[in-house]
Amino acid sequence: MSAISVKRIIFSTLAISFLLTGCVSKEKTTERMYQALENIVEAEKAFEEQQEPLVELEKQEKEIYNQIMALGMKQHDEIVKLSDEALSIIDKRREHLQKEIDSINASKAEFKNSEEIRNEIDNSEQRKKVTELLEIMSNRYKVHNKLAKEYSTALDNDKELYQMLKNESISYEKLEDHVTNLNTIYQKVYDANEEFNELTAQYNKKKLEFYEEAGLKLENE
Repeated sequence: MSAISVKRIIFSTLAISFLLTGCVSKEKTTERMYQALENIVEAEKAFEEQQEPLVELEKQEKEIYNQIMALGMKQHDEIVKLSDEALSIIDKRREHLQKEIDSINASKAEFKNSEEIRNEIDNSEQRKKVTELLEIMSNRYKVHNKLAKEYSTALDNDKELYQMLKNESISYEKLEDHVTNLNTIYQKVYDANEEFNELTAQYNKKKLEFYEEAGLKLENE
């Protein structure tokens, strides 16, 4: 019973051309860092692709839950049918979540390259900007890990709820307790998602600051 749609903020995919200013060695290091950062964006495209279908599936499940609540336990056959539909949706949500996790893991692999390049930057101000940028990203990965775990727990409890609803002899008190617990879990999902979105916004802003500091003239293609 998805009470909260957890829309993620994604990276701004920079469709840009750029010119580098400065000496040749500076150009090479800056260009490598630029490419490493944009590879992170590329790695998270699969993450981006999961957001719309996840939100849509959450809405579909919520509609089914509302239908079940409107029926009452006397129409048990219909409740079983709707619960099975909801359980199928939960499986689909879990598949999208796994694709999201896989995409973030691919992003982490690209992130390691940017950490190595950071150590080669001679300009102190540029290195400072990159260090701040990478710290934000590191925190973002940690928060996404927390978010994914909370979301997975929510899915487990969603599944348990519909299995309980299929049990004709289930008591109202048990259902009420489970829904209360589920709402608490989804609040944790919401809070982690808000933190993740904030860090993503900070990262996008800090990355542009680094590009400006590095002498990249960004132009929309």
